[in-house]
Amino acid sequence: MGSGFGGLFAAKALRGAKADVTLISGTTYHLFEPLLYQVASGILSEGEVAPPIREILKGRRDLDVRLGWVTDVDAKAKTVLVSSPDGRDRTVPYDSLIVAAGAQNSYFGNEHFAEHAPSLKNIDDALELRSRIFHAFEMADLEEDAEARRRWLTFVLIGAGPTGVEMAGQIAELAHRALRGQYRHADLSQAQIILIDAVDRVLPAFDPSLSAKARKQLTKMGVDVRLNTRVVDVDATGVEVKTAEGGERIEANTKIWAAGVAAPTLATRIAASTGVETDRAGRIRVGPDLTVPGYPEIFVVGDMAASDLPGVAQVAMQGGRYAAKTVKRRLAGKPEGKPFKYFDKGNMATISRFHAVADLGKLHFGGILGWLLWLVIHLFYLIGFKNKVTTLMHWTVSFLGRGRSERISTVQQINARTALNRLDR
Repeated sequence: MGSGFGGLFAAKALRGAKADVTLISGTTYHLFEPLLYQVASGILSEGEVAPPIREILKGRRDLDVRLGWVTDVDAKAKTVLVSSPDGRDRTVPYDSLIVAAGAQNSYFGNEHFAEHAPSLKNIDDALELRSRIFHAFEMADLEEDAEARRRWLTFVLIGAGPTGVEMAGQIAELAHRALRGQYRHADLSQAQIILIDAVDRVLPAFDPSLSAKARKQLTKMGVDVRLNTRVVDVDATGVEVKTAEGGERIEANTKIWAAGVAAPTLATRIAASTGVETDRAGRIRVGPDLTVPGYPEIFVVGDMAASDLPGVAQVAMQGGRYAAKTVKRRLAGKPEGKPFKYFDKGNMATISRFHAVADLGKLHFGGILGWLLWLVIHLFYLIGFKNKVTTLMHWTVSFLGRGRSERISTVQQINARTALNRLDR
């Protein structure tokens, strides 16, 4: 269930098992989420970070790929309910179920923020943000009123984790380097990029020394980093924030939410069906073997599983492989294996071209060495040879030159998500 890192790696690991494998996904592609911010900032196209699932898994006679959203699970009947794009619901039976449906953005109960501060979790989000960012530069060039132009040239990013830091760095590079000299009436050097978080340092999951390096580089690039600052409201033209000293309003037309994630509503349905507990973020509490207590045939991997592990791709990959191997052992009549043990390969985040931070256990890298490690590792894990080649070419154009290959901005991309949400209501 799910075609992200957990679902895809589980499906791959089940190759050769004496079983019929069904992969259910709400999208036709596998999203390489660590590079999604590069789609939003015009470096890569969506096809380079989202190859088709059927192409990745082609040639598998044991595999059935079904498009649809799992809306419910009946643990006792061993069936899942799938809502298809044609509006019909279909029931799919299972003997073993691997749940890898990922996570959704959390606005911490302030869902009305979403209309004015989109998040970055899928291709639709990335295309909308790309259009909003480049549209802001165009509107700043058209605007004659100084105050209105300042609002168009102010970008507020809420959340100083990897997504917020990477987006802040890319918008700063666009304004101060890549697009410099291309607008006659708007001085992009006056652009304000403001990064806000309620915590006391950027990249809080990283070693403190790397957090300090990241903040120093962001400041050097002109990013205004505001920590210990809580967002209390978001509207069409600005953000209300509160600090220990008091409140303030920041006038800005472009806001990006990167502050937190929670389990999808499906986790609640599974918990209700199995009677299992969930944590505060709605994630399902699983046993040491990633199975739901009392239901050894149901595995929950990746972001939906409540654990002390970070919400990164490697956790989902390793969890998906582990679940698949356990299923294969059972089919072969072998005894249960050891409990799941995560091998931490570290965390990475880019700040700008030639500058990244890499937290690899006891080894900490920053600057150009960290950036080179980031390039090699992300290129290695990117799915498909063609995608690796085209991504490397676009990186060359963007990082060695000033180009941005994907700068198309459309009104449809800016407004489609809001229109669809209103239709759903």
